[in-house]
Amino acid sequence: MVIFLSKFRRIVTTYRRSLHPIRYGILFSCNIHSLVEITSRKIIKPSSPTPHHNRFLKLSLLDQLIPSTLTATIIWLYKNPNGSNFAAETSETKSERLQESLSKALVHFYPLAGRLKSPALVECNDEGAHFLEARVNCQLSDFLKQPDIKLLTNFIPDNDPKTAQEALGSVLLFIQISVFNCGGIVVAASPSHKLADGTSLHTFMRTWAAINCEDRVLGAQLGPPEFTGGSLLPPRELSLPSINASMEIQSLTTRRLVFDISKIASLKSNNGGVVQTFIPSNINLVLAIILKCSIAASRHFKPESWMRPMVLTQMISLRRSIVPEILENVMGNWFWSHPLLFKENETELHELVSKMMQGLTDFRAKKANRFKGEEGFLVVSESQRERADLYKRNKGLYGFWATSLCKLPLYEIDFGWGKPAWVTSPGVRKNLILLADTKQHDGIEAWVTLDEQEMAIFECDPDLLAFGSVNPSISLG
Repeated sequence: MVIFLSKFRRIVTTYRRSLHPIRYGILFSCNIHSLVEITSRKIIKPSSPTPHHNRFLKLSLLDQLIPSTLTATIIWLYKNPNGSNFAAETSETKSERLQESLSKALVHFYPLAGRLKSPALVECNDEGAHFLEARVNCQLSDFLKQPDIKLLTNFIPDNDPKTAQEALGSVLLFIQISVFNCGGIVVAASPSHKLADGTSLHTFMRTWAAINCEDRVLGAQLGPPEFTGGSLLPPRELSLPSINASMEIQSLTTRRLVFDISKIASLKSNNGGVVQTFIPSNINLVLAIILKCSIAASRHFKPESWMRPMVLTQMISLRRSIVPEILENVMGNWFWSHPLLFKENETELHELVSKMMQGLTDFRAKKANRFKGEEGFLVVSESQRERADLYKRNKGLYGFWATSLCKLPLYEIDFGWGKPAWVTSPGVRKNLILLADTKQHDGIEAWVTLDEQEMAIFECDPDLLAFGSVNPSISLG
């Protein structure tokens, strides 16, 4: 049976590669790394010095728990502009303008130019952000036909070995500008997760883009960032474990899927009794489809997993739950990783959706508004103990992690070249699911990382393909 499955996998993989050469990297027959060449590494400092009274920044308790080497990366890809005010600029001039505007933006976001001194302390010493420039030896249009995850990760600045070795864990902002042969530009921003969640990164990018394209009206509307997390939820001396950020990278495969919202909407109307109790969101339905098919793929190869319960850890935003509301210009991490246990037999779509909705409702009602002040420390301690007990009581848990950038207006970031053709945030960690809106808001993009053998079954599952497609082309329009 094992020999048969092994031969079957090879046949399926060979066939799928013949149908989708770009997805499997056959189009780029040379070494992927040779397509992206780092041409310069610079340090960008604030254009004016940070006042002495802002020299040290105390982080929040939530920031304190984040590992120092974890970054929050989002990638914006822009076609070569033809009709913008900056269309006549060369790639070199665009890069110079970006460096100048970044320097100005860092005056307002001065902690990002500092250095991490301890798990809960930043020295705002203006030592600067790391700024990388790269050339991409292919056309943006070819890349977007079916984006290659291996090539995409070469646009991420902290994946550069030299930069990572010198700076990861202390430097708080990495930027990489990559230019395609056609003039298309990639802007990748990787702030330390110590200082920024997805909303914070979006706030920083809006300000930088407004300065770059000299949009004074938008710049005035945005308002200054606030670094008040340390007073809202002060750090504490802790013996609690940090959030686990270990990455399993051996024998893993990451796939991009795009789910059609119109098909998801039809699923809502056919979801039986669940709709009578809850109105499931598109995000929860997409997540449930991915989980259902992932579990089926795992059980195909590992029959013993039938006897294992599953835990889904979701990153849940706290910003709107805390009173008063944590506004988007308040920097830092305002989310909590909430685990939800599913029994061995809870694998049907309506069961997954129902339990996710109930778990989210319970968390928001009982805990989400308590992450502030002294009570914040108590709820963090309580939640950490509950998580430890969950894993202790249920040996051999089958774990998934899910996070979402949906509803963030990431496609509104305009540096003066027009809006991006694609915005994405790939992650490579076993059983990680990362969701984001498509450009036209007619779909949800998902990056899913699974064991290589499981992925071979997962991406062929009819229940998955009924609602989504694997790595479809991206339009430059």
